[in-house]
Amino acid sequence: MADRHPLFMPLILVGGLLFGFGLGFSQMARPEVVLQFLQFEDIGLLFVMFGAAIVSGIAFAVMPRLRDSAPLTGDRYERRLKPFDRNVLIGGAIFGVGWGLSGICPGAAYASLGVGNVSILWALAGMFVGAYLQGVWRSTRATTDIVPSDAD
Repeated sequence: MADRHPLFMPLILVGGLLFGFGLGFSQMARPEVVLQFLQFEDIGLLFVMFGAAIVSGIAFAVMPRLRDSAPLTGDRYERRLKPFDRNVLIGGAIFGVGWGLSGICPGAAYASLGVGNVSILWALAGMFVGAYLQGVWRSTRATTDIVPSDAD
């Protein structure tokens, strides 16, 4: 963290606020809109997702050609490959069920709270409980995966 630019954290905050205001302004922070999308009644969210994917794709393709490292962190641009295993499948399924039940994804849940949807606190509580339980599960799994060496 010490090698990061001093504007790193303020820019993260401003970016998050802009993202939240954008979600609120575009009505994507309303669970009704998300549920209508998931029921194929309103495809507006699809255009928002495609727009974000296009902008992100262009940025990921162009930035490594313009710079060797990220301007605020100094980290090199590189692909970080993650394994596609049963944990990803199970996590994706849980995420999808939560998204369908609450009508909102985690980022939009905070924006939904910001536009006055107090009942979204139930979904946020579920996200925090799920994240906590996943952390407990991973830590207990990590301690059981430790195998004593033959030298002991």
